This record gives sequence, structure tokens and C-alpha cells, in this order.
Amino acid sequence: MALSVEDQLEIQQLYSRYNHAIDFGDADGWAACFTADGLFNGGTGGSQSGTEALKGFATAFAARMQGKARHWNTNLVVEGTDSGARGKCYLMLMNLKDKPAAPMVTAVYHDELARTADGWKFTSRAVQGD
Repeated sequence: MALSVEDQLEIQQLYSRYNHAIDFGDADGWAACFTADGLFNGGTGGSQSGTEALKGFATAFAARMQGKARHWNTNLVVEGTDSGARGKCYLMLMNLKDKPAAPMVTAVYHDELARTADGWKFTSRAVQGD
């Protein structure tokens, strides 16, 4: 299934909202990037599924990070599937304690997405170290 330009733009906005929410401690906003039964597999951080577990993960992560880093994605590739979309991108992390801060590619995201009544959301997101 081919994605429209509007779908592609909305998916790019989802990725941006996800990063902004986790960087600024918005656990509700971060969890809202997933479907209600969404799954996040953070590698060594374990897996969380469902809105409340995702909020708990984001809250704990924000407490540990406390504004120490910024996330963003690069080389995003999204393709349509019969059930929604599949995405893959590199996670770049900038450690704000470093002066000057230098971005590093730290992982690769493998994503499954679905269009919902509230727009595109992750149904599953897996992080693999790079």
C-alpha cells in the first residue's frame, strides 16, 4: 500500500512528537504516540505494553535523564503495508553535558504503525543498539 504525502508528513510529525515528549518529561504525550495496546521494546530497558506501562516507563526515564540529552531521528524510511505502515530510522542522541555537545547515532528503531481515529500511532517500536 502506498502512503499519501499527507500520511508521510503526519508520520514524520509523530516521530517528532515522540522525541519531544521523552526529552521534556511528558509521559502522557509520549504514551499517546502509541495505540492503547502499543508495545515498546527498549532493548536493555525491557518491554512495556499498554498505556499505563508506557507512561510508567516514560516517567522513570525522564527522572533519570532530567534534561541531560536530546533525541532525534535521521534516515527515516516509511513504507505502507496492508495493515498500516512500517518505519525504520536511526536514533541520534546528543548528550547535553558534553561541551560542545556532539550527536551520536546510538540505536536503530524498527516500527509498526497504524492509522487510528486520532491519527498515526506506533503499534510497536523496538530499539536495537547500533
